[in-house]
Amino acid sequence: MRSDAVKKGFERAPHRSLLRAVGLKDEDFEKPFIGVANSHVDIIPGHFFLQEYGRIAKEEIRKAGGVPFEFNTIGVDDGIAMGHQGMLYSLPSRELIADSIETMMNAHQLDALLCIPNCDKIVPGMVMGALRVDVPTVFVSGGPMAAGRLSDGRSIDLTTAFEAVGQRALGKMTDAELYEIECKACPSGGSCSGMFTANSMNVLCEAMGIALPGNGTALALTPEREALVRRAARRAVEIAGDERFRMRRVVGADAVHNAMVVDMAMGGSTNTVLHMLAIAREAEVPFGLREIEAIAGRVAHIAKIAPSLSTVHIEDVHRAGGVQAVLHEVARRGGVVRGEALTVTGETVAQRMAGAAIRDPAVIHPLEQAYSPVGGLAVLFGNLAAEGAVVKTAGIQPSMRKFTGRAICFDSQEEAIAGIMGGKVKEGHFVVIRYEGPRGGPGMQEMLAPTSLIMGMGLGEKVALVTDGRFSGATRGACVGHVSPEAAEGGAIGLVADGDPITIDVEARALTLDLPEAELARRRAAFRPKRKVVASKWLRRYAAQVTNAASGAVLKAE
Repeated sequence: MRSDAVKKGFERAPHRSLLRAVGLKDEDFEKPFIGVANSHVDIIPGHFFLQEYGRIAKEEIRKAGGVPFEFNTIGVDDGIAMGHQGMLYSLPSRELIADSIETMMNAHQLDALLCIPNCDKIVPGMVMGALRVDVPTVFVSGGPMAAGRLSDGRSIDLTTAFEAVGQRALGKMTDAELYEIECKACPSGGSCSGMFTANSMNVLCEAMGIALPGNGTALALTPEREALVRRAARRAVEIAGDERFRMRRVVGADAVHNAMVVDMAMGGSTNTVLHMLAIAREAEVPFGLREIEAIAGRVAHIAKIAPSLSTVHIEDVHRAGGVQAVLHEVARRGGVVRGEALTVTGETVAQRMAGAAIRDPAVIHPLEQAYSPVGGLAVLFGNLAAEGAVVKTAGIQPSMRKFTGRAICFDSQEEAIAGIMGGKVKEGHFVVIRYEGPRGGPGMQEMLAPTSLIMGMGLGEKVALVTDGRFSGATRGACVGHVSPEAAEGGAIGLVADGDPITIDVEARALTLDLPEAELARRRAAFRPKRKVVASKWLRRYAAQVTNAASGAVLKAE
């Protein structure tokens, strides 16, 4: 066992002495040591209850013959960090979490790992760290929350609350109506109820095979979710020391491919692109935006979930058959799902999904009634995004799939929010928010506040938006993010001036600044990217090391 490095031989008597201090007995030194990476954080709705799940997991690990060692990671709640300087820390926290997993597991030479994430950057951070450690690993998330319900019976979620702010700003909603939404949008513990980033990543963990069936969709704080935690904990002991289930052997090229297949079929958050690029890099799998776009062209979009369809939430997907039903259905096209990929349960993906079926075709559509023959995310290229940009096509109205607008430029998210609230953004504008990329932000802020204001003010089918920042999974509309190169590294988005025509053409996968090349060359020759004054030492280090969105915003190691 790997843990023999800290527990075997007379030379390790001091080590065993320290381990006895935390409760180990003679017999425990013959058992596998299992790391339990929890992410209990009181301020995050998807995490405040994870301490109890950690207790349950440790109980099951002991029963199964292992010795559990629980440790915690930090976590940032993107919704609470939204719209102010706190969002600068969200994406960088992914790297801290990955580093924490690597540090704890390798410093103590633990044999296997059980990860208990749920929200935002915590899931991909744990996956990245686990890939570095490369021991047998099982993921089990805390689970999604149920959708909220208004007094009139309508289902709502966090997007409803953000968009309601725009309606209130225009006087289209009363304080009492806003207060009811505030109180009911997030009714319980769990990751926010739509196909936002947290649920998208938990779904992708199931698709990659590192989590058990049901991980992506079974509700938090239910007997079903508790049973899933117990099974996952037992499985971590069962596979400890089994070379077949080392993390990089499960998360190979086929697993990364299958994750993006499900993402396209369900129209997941655009953040999944950023995170899967980073995960692929840690797994040493060659995988870029071109590969993602190739997958998008082959996978039908068969499920729309909030925010793309406000009446459908993750709980509905679970009832309709879950992730396995989605995989089973898109596999009917042939050559789409890589069924021979191994999962942590020992089954192949094909074996796992063999008995799955759609139980509600209104939620998970059959291929014959797909929303689109291609995926719910798209990668765009053009002179405004030479290395690529990402858009959630599932959230775009048909009238906006090809749109030309006049640029109105903002050099920060804060400027954009003030401009939108102040009425500067009008019908026909193409809003440009720049210097918000991984380096320029720094930290690549999510733009849920400005996009929600645009929707709430009734401009969703009249205005498009482009940014070198990123979006919350709750964003909808003609919103293009992850523009690479970013403004801070000299990208063309920094050359745009107010009034310039910009075109998005989703079908052509194009994002174009409609100016003559001679004019672009003139501007480029005179261009000097702006440099923000950054007080935080951590964010300055991050900005110095981070790559752009097309590379997954990972940190350079050299």
